[in-house]
Amino acid sequence: MRSFPRVLFDEAHSESWTIRRELAETVNPAHPDDTSYARAAGLLRHLGHTVDAHTGGPLDAETLAAQDVLVIAHPSDARWERTTGQGSPVFTPAELDAIESYVRDGGGLVVLAEEEQDKYGNNLADLLARFGVRVEHTTVRDPGHSYRGVATWVLGERSTESGLLAGVRTACFYRSGVLAAGEGAEVLFRTSAAAAPANAPLAVALRHGKGRVVVFADSDLFGDDSIEDHDHRRLWGNVITWTARVPDDETDRAPRDEIKAARFARLKEAVEELRPLQVKDGSVPDEHKERAAELVATIAERVAEIAPHFPHDAAYLEAVRADLGKWAAQGLGVPDFLDSLDLFHPDTQREDGLEHVVVFPMYTQNGNPNRNLEAVWVRTIWPGWLAELEAGGYDNPMFVPIAFEDFTSGYDTHSAVLFPETVAVRTTPARFTWGGIFADREAARFRRVAGAAAETLRLDLPPDAERLLASQRLAQDTYVLWDLVHDRTHSHGDLPFDPFMIKQRMPYWLYSLEELRCDLTAFGEAVRLEERGVPHARYVQIAILFDRLFRFPITGERVRNYDGLGGQLLFAYLHRNDIVRWTDNRLSIDWERVAIGVADLRGEVEKLYRDSIDRSKLAHWLAAYELVSAYVPPHPASVWAKGVEALPEEQKAKVDAVLPDEFPLSMFYEALRRKLADVVESTEGLRA
Repeated sequence: MRSFPRVLFDEAHSESWTIRRELAETVNPAHPDDTSYARAAGLLRHLGHTVDAHTGGPLDAETLAAQDVLVIAHPSDARWERTTGQGSPVFTPAELDAIESYVRDGGGLVVLAEEEQDKYGNNLADLLARFGVRVEHTTVRDPGHSYRGVATWVLGERSTESGLLAGVRTACFYRSGVLAAGEGAEVLFRTSAAAAPANAPLAVALRHGKGRVVVFADSDLFGDDSIEDHDHRRLWGNVITWTARVPDDETDRAPRDEIKAARFARLKEAVEELRPLQVKDGSVPDEHKERAAELVATIAERVAEIAPHFPHDAAYLEAVRADLGKWAAQGLGVPDFLDSLDLFHPDTQREDGLEHVVVFPMYTQNGNPNRNLEAVWVRTIWPGWLAELEAGGYDNPMFVPIAFEDFTSGYDTHSAVLFPETVAVRTTPARFTWGGIFADREAARFRRVAGAAAETLRLDLPPDAERLLASQRLAQDTYVLWDLVHDRTHSHGDLPFDPFMIKQRMPYWLYSLEELRCDLTAFGEAVRLEERGVPHARYVQIAILFDRLFRFPITGERVRNYDGLGGQLLFAYLHRNDIVRWTDNRLSIDWERVAIGVADLRGEVEKLYRDSIDRSKLAHWLAAYELVSAYVPPHPASVWAKGVEALPEEQKAKVDAVLPDEFPLSMFYEALRRKLADVVESTEGLRA
C-alpha cells in the first residue's frame, strides 16, 4: 500500500491532541473528545494512509525520512491545556532545521495553532516563520457568522476555488486565532467582513521547495467532537492528501535480473528479424523461407535458453518449442500454436510479481492487425488486497492484470491487452479461460492524456486526483481494480443481448452503451467499495471519469469509435445537468454531485436494457439511438436521425446506413483533440 501517504502525528512536544484514544481518556477523562484526534486518524486509515504517533525523542532527519506528512497539533505548556505530557512544547533549533529541510525536500507539514497563540509557551512562531506564516495573538468573534449562535465559533468564508477545497463548502473555527502569510500563500478560509478581526486568514496553504504546508489558526476543527461538523471530514482528507509527498515509483521497483534480461533480448532480436518476413496470416512467402527457417530454429533455442527462469511455465515453453518445430516442418505456412496455447494458463497462477515469457503468432488489438510472431515478457499484478476482493464477491476468474517488462514490435502500439483469441490456431477452442490487461500501460496513458487535458482546460484538481496523476503505482493499482469490476459486469444485469457482441453486426452505439454501462456500474461499485474502506476505490471513480471525459473521445479514428462516443455521452449528460461546466474557457466539475450524475445516467442505460428485453431487435436499436441522440446530436446527414421510415428494409442495409461518424465531436472536443493530438500520439508504445 505504498501508494498511500505515511502520516506522522507528533506527540512528543506536549501537544494538546493525541491520536491514541486510550491516552485521551486518561488525559481528559471527563471529555476525551476534546483531546482526541482518533477519529481523524481513523478517517486517514480508511483512505489507505498509514498513521503513527511520534511519542518520544527529537524530530530529526532520520525520523522524518520515512514520512510523507508531519502533523503538529497545538503544543502547549501544561498550565494552559491538558497535553500528552511528553517533552517540551518548544522545538529545538536542530528540530526546526530538520522540519524545514524535510519540507523543502518534498515532505508535507500540517500545523494546527490556537487562539491567543502566544500564551501557550511553544515556539510555533519560530517554526512557521520559516514558511512565511505568522499566527496573530487574538480570538476571533463574529456573532453574525457563527455556529449555534456562539460568537467565537466562527464560520469561515471560503476564499478560493482551488481543488484543495473540492467538496468543501463550510468549516467552523472554534475559538480561533488568525494568520498572516506572504504572497505565495493561498488563503483557504478567512473571517467575514463583519468579524473582529475582519477578512483575516483562518487557514492557508503554501509550497516550500518541493514540499507543501497547510496551517490552521484553530486546532479544534478535526477533534473527535468536531470532525463530523460541516465539511471537516472532507477538508481533513483533502489537506493531508494535498500536503503528502508522492513517492518516487522508481525506488519501489525490484532490481532487474540482468541475465534474464539479456536472454530475453536475444530472443527478442531473433523474433524481430523474423517478423518482417511474415505476411498478414502469419505465413512466410517462399522467397523468405530459408532465412525464416533458420530464425525459427534460433527462436526455439532461445526459448529453451530462457525457460529455466520460468519454471512454472516449463510445460508451456516446451510446447512453444514443439509448435515452432511443427511450423517449420510444415513449410512455414499459416502458423498453428493451439497446443502451446492450451498449456498457457496465467489465470491459474495469479501471484503478485510472477513473470511469464509469452511467444505466439498473433495480432494485437488496437495495434498490429497481422499475425506476426511476438515475444512478450510480462509480470502479474495480484496484490493481496485485490485477491481478497476477487475472492469476496467480485469474482472474475478469467481476469489477469499484467505489466510489461519487455516486448516485440506488435506491442509498440496502442495495444494494452493480451488475449488468447488473437493467437493463430487451427481451430478456435470451445472457450477461452483468461484475458490479460496491461494495467501499467493503461495507467501511463491515462496519466499523460488526463494530465495534459486538465492543464489545457485549467481544471483545478482535487488532491486525490492530483495524486493519481502524479503516481504511476497508484494509477496502475487503480486500473487493476477498475478492470476487475468492469470486466465481470459484461455478464451481470438485465442483458437483452450477448454483452460482448463479438460476432454480431449491429450499430456501433450499442457497443458504446455496453462499455459505458460497465464503466458506470464500476463507478457505482467503487462508491460502495470506498464506503467499505477499500482505498483504491475513490481513485477508480476519478479514473473512470477522466478517462471517459478526456481520453476516450479524442483517441483513435472517428470511424465507429464506440469508446469515444461513450465519453461524449457521459460529458454531455453531466454538462446538461450542470455538473460539468465550461465557463470563461475553463472547465469545472461539481465534485459533490458527480456520483449522483453518474448514477442517474446509469439508471437511464439500465432502463433501456431492462425495457429492451421485451422489444424486437430493431426496436432496441432505435431506442438506444434515441437515448444517445437525446444528449449527443447526430450528424445532420444521418438517415437514422430521420426515423424508422427513412431506414432501408434489409437489416444489413440498416447497419450500412450508419455513418462512419454518426455522432460527431462537439466543438469543445474538436478543439481539445487538436490541442492534445501530440500527447495522444505519444502514448503509442508507451512504457510505464
